[in-house]
Amino acid sequence: MNDPIRLGLLRLCDAAPVILARQEGMFAEAGLRVELSVEPSWANIADKLAYGMLEGAVMLPPLAMACAAGLRGRPVDLVVPMSLSTNGNGFTLANACREVFEHDGMAALAARKRLRLAVVHGFSSHDLLLRHWLAGQGVMPERDVDITVLPPAEMVGSLAAGAIDGFCAGAPWWLVAAHAGMGFTACLSRDIWSGHPEKCLALRGDFASGGAERLTALLRVLLRAQQACTEPAGRAKLAALLARPEYLDLPASLLAQALDETQGGPAFTAPYPSIRQAQWYARQMRRWGKAPAGLEEVTARLYRPDLFELAGGRGEDEALPPDETYIE
Repeated sequence: MNDPIRLGLLRLCDAAPVILARQEGMFAEAGLRVELSVEPSWANIADKLAYGMLEGAVMLPPLAMACAAGLRGRPVDLVVPMSLSTNGNGFTLANACREVFEHDGMAALAARKRLRLAVVHGFSSHDLLLRHWLAGQGVMPERDVDITVLPPAEMVGSLAAGAIDGFCAGAPWWLVAAHAGMGFTACLSRDIWSGHPEKCLALRGDFASGGAERLTALLRVLLRAQQACTEPAGRAKLAALLARPEYLDLPASLLAQALDETQGGPAFTAPYPSIRQAQWYARQMRRWGKAPAGLEEVTARLYRPDLFELAGGRGEDEALPPDETYIE
């Protein structure tokens, strides 16, 4: 169990369980050598998983599906044995959009100007939830707005520069924009699908099959770390940890607010790797022309609740996906 386990992550609040487990010595206590690799983009994460430069990562479920299905290059043998976070994303619009949005709605805003909106990756919960929300507002993606891709940490600067009119990203970036006076939060992802799976643990198949003892130990540590992240009394300490330069490099006071799930931050209370919930994302990917038929079957093989249960995990997929009716 002494070979290093390299886990990739981005500068996001929902990486908190992995960071906490590393910094508090939880991995070491379980006999695991875990190295964290903070990456600049989701593309970096996916590429490093594909080429064996990481054993696992804090991952977007749709991106894990796309990698497993070969939608962004050759298929990658991955497994998803647990979910790491739910909710936590926010849709931010530039201040110039506020009056029309609040008085007349999103459809009126899109009718006045062709908006350029950014998401964190083309295969992301952010993209799919934003599209679902826009369609429900009578705004059809591609037809009525342009959707582009930017790394989460570049969103606020791009909004300030006028390069985009809005973005959907995870905590803390929508809160950073609001605190900086660069934009306002138009919608939280929990308002689109309350309890939606947000980040998962994705592991290379060769690592997952290379030793049941090490895999079980890893999952048990992360389940323990998730529980620690839910404690309100520890939020200030957790925020101070995430604020360190090697992680999010932002004020701890802001991160404490971003970690508050009652204010729209990520929750760490639903670790069950739900196939049913993941398949909602798979259907959305087909709906928007991002995946062919058959992705649901790939997802059913990718998600491994059996591994979760072997590690002592308990739970079920309680958060029902939203209605899939669209306005054309």
